[in-house]
Amino acid sequence: MSKLILIIGLAVIGWLWWKGRQSRTPMTAQEARMLLGIEPGADAEAIRAAHRRIIARVHPDAGGSEELARKINAARDLLLKSGVQASSRND
Repeated sequence: MSKLILIIGLAVIGWLWWKGRQSRTPMTAQEARMLLGIEPGADAEAIRAAHRRIIARVHPDAGGSEELARKINAARDLLLKSGVQASSRND
């Protein structure tokens, strides 16, 4: 019985470790644009508008999931950050 509990415990730890590795994979700008449904070169206003439209549907308070809301927020943050960096390089 104790061996079974040990095996189950190790399986749970392995699953949590594997799940954690998946969530640490950085999102690319292409994935972020796909999540928000915007074209390359979209300005900050278009990024924010797409984020507001989608987050209203996927937010946990609206019946969505925390994980999806987190991904949508990360997509917005990545694109806004890369847009700011891109515009500062053009100056």
